[in-house]
Amino acid sequence: MCKPVVSFLSSGRGMLFSSVARRIQAGKIRAQLGILISDSRDAGALLVAQELGMESFFIDPGDFKDKRDYDKSFYKLFKKVNTDLVVCAAYLRILSPFFVKRFRNRIINIHPSLLPSFPGMQSQRRAMEYGVTITGCTSHFIDEGIDTGPIILQSPVQILDTDSIDTLSMRILKEEYKVLTESVRLFCEGKLRIVGRRVIVR
Repeated sequence: MCKPVVSFLSSGRGMLFSSVARRIQAGKIRAQLGILISDSRDAGALLVAQELGMESFFIDPGDFKDKRDYDKSFYKLFKKVNTDLVVCAAYLRILSPFFVKRFRNRIINIHPSLLPSFPGMQSQRRAMEYGVTITGCTSHFIDEGIDTGPIILQSPVQILDTDSIDTLSMRILKEEYKVLTESVRLFCEGKLRIVGRRVIVR
């Protein structure tokens, strides 16, 4: 049986991308590496991809008149390498309905809160400002909403009285590595089944 092809979208330093990609390369996740696409010319993820020997692309959103056309450009690249799963690893753009429809239930995102609480940007700051004592991270399938897709895995993180945004974010990030890589592993082993809004781990 062929291993599923996992490709990536990333806007940032590449830490989450590296965590998943290196486990695939080491055989700890039963998959094969596809390609990486970034919307940022300076993204560290592009350098990580180069280190891994992965094909990678910077595609400038400014070259396209709308989101659909932009997403269509990398949809073609993903299809060219027979991508089975798209992993959003610190990808900061909202995907268009065009793209979501074509990869329905095959796009995994990681978010730094316990969804459905604090979706969108600056989740760690908003959790602290709200006064909750527990936050964390959530992996989920992407749908047409903002952090509204079916939840795969979650991991709680306690907010300490001594926490700053930075210290809390770093503790959440450690859990994000674990949750994202485990979610990708489960998907690649065919152990995730979606029933309504629930993701059942078999």
